[in-house]
Amino acid sequence: MNEVTPDKKIDIRGLVCPYTFVRSKLAIEGMEIGQVLEVLLDYEDASINIPKSMQDHGQSVLKVDKINDKEWILLIRKEKD
Repeated sequence: MNEVTPDKKIDIRGLVCPYTFVRSKLAIEGMEIGQVLEVLLDYEDASINIPKSMQDHGQSVLKVDKINDKEWILLIRKEKD
């Protein structure tokens, strides 16, 4: 599989729910359909909740990767407004 290049990146390390989802949702709302958002976070609950919430809102979760002991990278494609 080819690596996906994100169109936008946000770093929400240090934030906890619900701010993690609010920041992610605002970021994806400002993007075009088909664009990909990369989210860098360090709150474990958010690594589960953000992908679930994004899917609930009709977006595609391309990747949820734990990159070290405390950080995750999410890739989310905007599928609808």
